[in-house]
This record gives sequence, structure tokens and C-alpha cells, in this order.
Amino acid sequence: MQVDMLQEENESLLEKLRLAEERCEEAEARARQLEQQVASLGEGVSMEARLLSRKEAALQQREAALKVAAQTYGGKGDELAALRTEAESLRTMTRRMTLSQEEMEEVVLKRCWLARYWTLCLSYGIHADIARAKQEYWSSLAPLSLEVVLEEGQKAKDENSLLYNDPEERETVPRDLNELLGDGNVESMLLVDKGLRELTSLKVDGAVALAMAQQRRPTALRLTDDMRPLPIEGQSFSEAYELSPEESEDVQFKQAWLTYFWRRAKNHRVEADIAEERLQFWINQGGQPLTSHDAIHVERGLIELKKLGIETQLWKETRRLVDPENTKKMQKENGF
Repeated sequence: MQVDMLQEENESLLEKLRLAEERCEEAEARARQLEQQVASLGEGVSMEARLLSRKEAALQQREAALKVAAQTYGGKGDELAALRTEAESLRTMTRRMTLSQEEMEEVVLKRCWLARYWTLCLSYGIHADIARAKQEYWSSLAPLSLEVVLEEGQKAKDENSLLYNDPEERETVPRDLNELLGDGNVESMLLVDKGLRELTSLKVDGAVALAMAQQRRPTALRLTDDMRPLPIEGQSFSEAYELSPEESEDVQFKQAWLTYFWRRAKNHRVEADIAEERLQFWINQGGQPLTSHDAIHVERGLIELKKLGIETQLWKETRRLVDPENTKKMQKENGF
């Protein structure tokens, strides 16, 4: 019986490692696509934001001066019209370079993921040469990573959550263009996606899972090449084992993550044939002691999210709402 339990633990860990390998390619593809989209906005988004900020300020000053001149001396109508056209063009560019509220929330959650897993790396001595610097950086942006993701997952269980039906909630042009130099810039999304790609390429998730299991049962894990084949989708597992508190917390974190993304997918009618079913599945998880089966379910759920390109599809949908004209242009150029 003891041997069977140890074998089950080894199989579960190998399954996690295999799934982590699959996520690596998916993360690479997602990052490359986002880089192309950001590149389409022009070289150096942050620098462009600074230039736009200065240029709009200068235009506003000139427009004010022309209004005074027109009222005092008459004329200047053509110049005012030209200035207003240029200002509208700047506002359009600003809109394209700024994240919507929904997109910014996604950035926040991804920062939480990065902060959490670099913190775990630091705790377990994984990638010790870089873990501290990474942990300090991402934790400074997301100091309550676990709490934030769990709260968003709980909110996502509400049928009316994450809808953004109010036009003001979709508004992306900041009152203060200095917002472009901070979190509201699309470069924030690119940065977190690069961070997630690095995390995946370093196989952090699998290493953390292994470290947690070794801490729970130090002598149980001897990964060898002559183990039985892993169970595949549709096959039943052998007897489940209970997770440690650290492992349970990790599963809860990922369950909340999956609930959040499937709620957004349902709201945007992304993968509409399965979104409702997947959302209900993740909503119904929890409420009982978590086992190794739950750990496998969340890993497979994360892989499905990547294979279906849910994040990429959501990005396209939110961009379509932000900048419909440019979205249509890009779709036409790509033959869609």
C-alpha cells in the first residue's frame, strides 16, 4: 500500500513536469504575438508616450493662444481646425497605447503570479542566483499576490462580474497622459508576458511542485525512467493522496486563476461552446480537502487555457473594443 502511494505521488509529479514542458511552447508563442502587436504601435512605446505627452501639451498651449488671437483679431480658423485634427489623431494613438481597465486587471493578476512563484523559488532555493532579485521586483508590484488572485477568483463566481458594460469602464484615454509612463501603458502587458515566459522556460512550476512534495514526504520521491505510464485524459487515477497545506494553497491559487479567465471568456463569448461548462466546473471546485487529483486537474486546466489561446483571444476582444478601426485593419492585413 505504501509503495502504491509513493508511486501515485511520483506519477502526479511527472504529470506536472510534462505539462510544464507543454506550457513552455505556448508561452513563447503568446509572447511573440504580443511583441508583434506592441511593435505595430511604433518603436519604443515608453518613448513614444513621452513624446505624445509633450506634443499634446504643446498643442493645447497653441490652441489656447490661437483662440485668444481669433477672439482679439479675428481669423485663424483654418489653423484651429488643423490643430483640432492633429489633437484627435494624438488621442487615437493614445487610446491604442493605453490599457483598458479590464486589461490592467489582467496585468495585475499576472504580476501576482510572478510575485508568488518567485517568492516560492526563494523559499525553496530554486534558481537561487536570480530568485531574490526577481522576487523583490515582482513583489514590489504585487505585495499581496495570493490574496488578490483568490479575491478575483471569488468575484468571478458572480454571474454579473467582469462585464464592463459601462462605457466609462472601457475608457482608455487617461485624463493625465503621464499615466502612459506607468501601469496604463501596453508595455506593462508585454513586460508581464515576458516575465511569464521566463518563468516557464526555467520550469519553475514543476520545480516548485517537486520541492513541495519533497518537503511533505522527503523519502518518497525518486523519479526514475522505469515508472508506469502516466494516466492520460479520460483514464482514472489510482487512490488519491491528501496535499500538504502549501500544495493545497497552490491548487486554490490556480483554481481562482482558471475561474477568472473562464468568466472573462464567457463574458466575451470566447470558446462559447465550452466556456459555460468550464466556468461552472471551476466554480464548483473547492469546499473539500484537496487531493492529488485536484492538483492534476488544475495543471490540465492551465494547459487547456494555453492550447485554446484564451488569453490571446481575450486580448483581441479587448483591443477590438478599445480600437475597432485598427483591429479591422489588422484583421484585413492578416487575411481574417
